Amino acid sequence: MTGGLKSLKKRRRIQVLSIAGVCVALVLVLLAFLPDDSFQFFRSPTEVAEAPPLPTERFRIGGLVEEGSLVRGQGEQISFAVTDGGASVPVVYTGILPDLFEEGQGMVAQGNYVNGRFEAVEILAKHDETYMPAEVVDALKEQGVYQAPDGEVVTN
Repeated sequence: MTGGLKSLKKRRRIQVLSIAGVCVALVLVLLAFLPDDSFQFFRSPTEVAEAPPLPTERFRIGGLVEEGSLVRGQGEQISFAVTDGGASVPVVYTGILPDLFEEGQGMVAQGNYVNGRFEAVEILAKHDETYMPAEVVDALKEQGVYQAPDGEVVTN
């Protein structure tokens, strides 16, 4: 009777491992077939200025909205510059901005870099007035211009 029980446990273990293997294989196949723009990378203005991406490449750019750069055009068109303290990239966007969007605040935009300016298709909303993506904080710290929400200037 113990021989039958061991055989049953062994068969059950093989079934569970087989199902897990099939699930892992399916996930890998799904990842392989995702469109390239599903994996969007964050870039700082300095990175964009040093190595401008192709106009067809969609990516995210983040930093601080440069003081004095916000210009509202006709309708919903807005232009401004995003900076990380080392470089500044002009941005153009048509749409409604998040409520907390203003000069001197952190932001992340998604779009393409065309003819020397970033054409945003989306400005990502902040969660609150102190929110800033970790990538933006890291880029600003590298530049030595990060200012903590409590007003303390943090440098590396």
